Amino acid sequence: MILNPAKRELLAQELLEAEGLAPQSRSLTKDALRRLGRNKAAVLSIVVLTVLILAAFLGPWFIPFNYEDPDWAAFRIPPSIETGHYFGTDPNGRDLLARVLYGTRVSLAVALTATVVSVFIGVLYGAVSGYIGGRLDAIMMRFVDIMYALPYILFVILLMVIFGRNVYLLFAAIGALEWLTMARIVRGQTLSIKHREFIEAARASGQRPFKIIIKHIIPNLVGPVVIFAALTVPEIIATESFLSYLGFGVQEPLTSLGTLIAEGTDAMESMPWLLVFPASFLVALLLSLLFIGDGLRDAFDPKDR
Repeated sequence: MILNPAKRELLAQELLEAEGLAPQSRSLTKDALRRLGRNKAAVLSIVVLTVLILAAFLGPWFIPFNYEDPDWAAFRIPPSIETGHYFGTDPNGRDLLARVLYGTRVSLAVALTATVVSVFIGVLYGAVSGYIGGRLDAIMMRFVDIMYALPYILFVILLMVIFGRNVYLLFAAIGALEWLTMARIVRGQTLSIKHREFIEAARASGQRPFKIIIKHIIPNLVGPVVIFAALTVPEIIATESFLSYLGFGVQEPLTSLGTLIAEGTDAMESMPWLLVFPASFLVALLLSLLFIGDGLRDAFDPKDR
């Protein structure tokens, strides 16, 4: 019996699989993780970020001082091992190490909250705009252009009036303003894949547009979304620190890295440790997140595959 080339290739593949000799299929995620593992800067940044996160969430359990309770016998003392205040204390006698760890926790929490909100809105908005196209796409993108043109600080002040001291609702609302770039990225990626064969097959099978967007479009945008989310977290942390420095962000009794840096700036000459330690944590946090974002971008870059 003479087999055509396609059947011969299929039969040979089945025989190789039966004998365990068939080459393993390449996975996009596995290839990306392999490239990420070869990026020494990204791996080191992951280690640093892990240490910072563990210190922020577990460290307070091993410190005998609370971030808001003063030590009446230790006002304005510099870092000291003998007193147990390893980062010193502030003018109110509060342990700086406890405040830095708690501030790191707050900064990470508000950044993750804002990032999740911005990614959720941006992905849906951009995917709908890119897939539907036509007049709806033009209207949706003009709205994005208008939002870009409006002053950012004005929105922040309005949000503060609305949400007051509820910092998590405030930064969730700020995340609702950070989705503009994500929407543009997702729209561009959607335009590039909306005419591929698997999308045409889903459309021919009678699936509705929203189901196609959720089931077929968005899962194929994981790479750009992960990269943008990784780069958005440090941007939100920097924004939170800047707003807290200006007095628009986290307020007492809560604290954040930006608030601590603002307090340290006022006492920089007499108590430099109040500025050095929070600023060091902030720089380490931002650099590690930026290097991780760059590593993910290189790992998912199709030019490297």
